[in-house]
Amino acid sequence: MADQDKGTRASVSKARLSRDTMGKENKQHNINIDVDGLEPSPETYAAIMATNKPDPRGPGYIRLYLLAGSLFLCSTLNGFDTSLMGSINALPNYTKYFGLPESGNASTGIVFAIFQVGQMCAALFIWMTDWYGRTWHIFFGCLGVCVGTIVTALATNLPMFIGGRFLLSFFATWAQTASPLYLVEIAPAAYRGTIAGAYNTFYNVGSLLATSSVYACHLHLADQGNLDWRIPLWLQMVCPGILCCLIKFFPESPRYLIANDEHEKAREIITKYHANGDPNHPIVALQMKEMLGTVQGSQKATWKDIFDLRVLVETRASRYRLMLNIAFSWFGQFSGNNIISYYLPLMLNGIGITDTNTKLILNIVYAVIGWVFSMIGARLHDIVGRRKMLIGSTMGMTVCLALVAAGAAGKVEYGNSSAATMSIAFIFIFGAVFATGYTPMQPIYPAEVVSNKMRAKAMGTFKLTAGAAGFVNTFVGPIALSSIGYWFYVFFVFWDTFEMTFMYFFFVETKGMTLEELDAIFEAKNPRKASIEMKKLQKRIIEEGDIKEGAGV
Repeated sequence: MADQDKGTRASVSKARLSRDTMGKENKQHNINIDVDGLEPSPETYAAIMATNKPDPRGPGYIRLYLLAGSLFLCSTLNGFDTSLMGSINALPNYTKYFGLPESGNASTGIVFAIFQVGQMCAALFIWMTDWYGRTWHIFFGCLGVCVGTIVTALATNLPMFIGGRFLLSFFATWAQTASPLYLVEIAPAAYRGTIAGAYNTFYNVGSLLATSSVYACHLHLADQGNLDWRIPLWLQMVCPGILCCLIKFFPESPRYLIANDEHEKAREIITKYHANGDPNHPIVALQMKEMLGTVQGSQKATWKDIFDLRVLVETRASRYRLMLNIAFSWFGQFSGNNIISYYLPLMLNGIGITDTNTKLILNIVYAVIGWVFSMIGARLHDIVGRRKMLIGSTMGMTVCLALVAAGAAGKVEYGNSSAATMSIAFIFIFGAVFATGYTPMQPIYPAEVVSNKMRAKAMGTFKLTAGAAGFVNTFVGPIALSSIGYWFYVFFVFWDTFEMTFMYFFFVETKGMTLEELDAIFEAKNPRKASIEMKKLQKRIIEEGDIKEGAGV
């Protein structure tokens, strides 16, 4: 650590403000940082941010926020579908039309689980984002969702409905996987958790829109045949339709452009969105140097790369990265969250809440709580850090599930209505805790922890793993809930305890480091320990820069 501290001090010394050209009448600082003389590293980035931080309210950042906000429609689409099926499953007209029992059965599980099957199949094609670009993959994904929506909304029998949901999920996965990949690569490191993390928070916006639309349609159209569930299905076309019209006006990922020898285009994007249009800002030169360093000796992706997965396991660092990618992909879908969000109406039945409108209103409340807390969580991930947020939220989820199980047991075993009320209360608290810690990072952390050349294929493993976990949840969920009841929650209490332990010993901190700077972290003997030590160093650098800035040094 002594040598590392010495190197850090040298970096800070080289990155200090130069005020020789600052006149007394002009209070604007002219800052010169010798980037060419610095070795790209987390310390260098921290030193630049401490002495010459770009204005996050500048014109380039405002454009970036608007761009990101448009891509959030992909997440809205995901939340809309997930909550739509949970809400529609509570409608008598829907279950009667397709001959599904209100308590759920294998057919109910297939209707939900086919979405995960579509995800896993689509994950095999995520590598194409390295071939023709991130934005084209999003475009084709959104277009395919519109086709799948038409098939689903016009379905006259259960097989056609299931087939439409497969198409919808297949192409939705294209858009929903390429979008966070794109955001992670275009967002500046200092705000990556907030900008990219906010993507998945709009899952809750989609959930809110879905539950509200189903509630409104059921309230006013329940006696109009099948309109109360068919109209919400048609609404699935809105978000992908809008994004289809916008996405090709967006710039490509700078890291994709670098990999395809379009260096000047990449520089223009970094200049515009990370430095507010200042081509001489040191952050531009540093990031270009870092990105170019990662593609040396690399070849352009071709269609033949679909079967070449060696990049995922070729080194010890790659295997560690892949382990974190797969682990969090599974944890994000298999921590008790899917059981609650998909089968909340059935769970309400189990504790005596049977009125359809009441169940739909509670679904809406659950979505609102999720959105509010996930937005807060997205910002906190850039303040508190990924590790502390994820470990702390997992601990909170474990406590909530234990109390949900206890309340459900009190209702089932002793007919205690107060216990049932407590169970519902902690279901909603669980949703808030999960949304704060997990929701912003579900697609982001798996993309952060992998290298640039791994990222497209690793996002495929992310979707495969998440799809497998979701399939187990959604297919087994109704059967387990009807067979073992509250003991299913008890299982997740022990499972979440395991997750918390795994995160503590293996998860790497990624807050405030560029994607390229994480390479050195994963090359360390103990990446978790190296990331924690690096964050301490960065904190000291920033504090030293703030002190010198305040003192006018």
